[in-house]
Amino acid sequence: MNHAVVAAMAEAGETADSLAAQIGVDPKTAAKWASRGRIPQTRHRAKVAAILKRDVEDLWPDVLKRREPAWFRPWVDIEREAVSLRTFELAWVPGLLQTEAYARATLAGETLSAEETDQLITARVQRQTILRRDHAPMFVAVLDELILRRSAYGDRALMREQCEHVAAYAELPNVSVHVVPASVGMYPGLGGPFTLAELDNGTTVAHVDGQAQAQLVEGITDVATLSRRWERIRGEALSRSQSLDMLREAARSWT
Repeated sequence: MNHAVVAAMAEAGETADSLAAQIGVDPKTAAKWASRGRIPQTRHRAKVAAILKRDVEDLWPDVLKRREPAWFRPWVDIEREAVSLRTFELAWVPGLLQTEAYARATLAGETLSAEETDQLITARVQRQTILRRDHAPMFVAVLDELILRRSAYGDRALMREQCEHVAAYAELPNVSVHVVPASVGMYPGLGGPFTLAELDNGTTVAHVDGQAQAQLVEGITDVATLSRRWERIRGEALSRSQSLDMLREAARSWT
């Protein structure tokens, strides 16, 4: 429980329902803001703090400790509030399933200081806590098989650990991992990776990766297009149990 938020709401005479009405969100979303580790989206945070007559940093001190890039924070806020996440990855293990060593390998060669690299890796690993918290979102990940077969700069132990890590998460009740086998050939996923986040008010927001900065996609038409593409990609993937078998086999192959 975030006691600072609870106390501020009581002092201001606000409830989750009254806050939700003023901010324009679902009451369930507003209620979560009083839970430890649950921070309002960037676009809502300042308004909530103003209503409660507090500074954002007093209500959610973790804001000051954030290590992810500023441009990525709006998505992290959405990720925390999502009731379900559906992601497709073509070339990398999804960030929510990466080991620390694999995350470090993805940043090799970037123009980053050792401190900046450590901060990015810490932020990425910390994001994974949403999958094991109470009321965790449903997380469905579809991976191209070549992700499991591609060497990380020749480090076989790293890839074995990473495949085992994904397999372990795939056994959680709220996590489902599916693999599109290489035998499929051409399929819609070749257009690139993306994630769909469903919020508890029924809204769906997408996150599309790019070589520079990723972007949020909120337009109804664009989200609908990505949702249809997701279904087509998922239709090419193996079942959950077949995919788990492939994950375990891939781990053994790196021994």
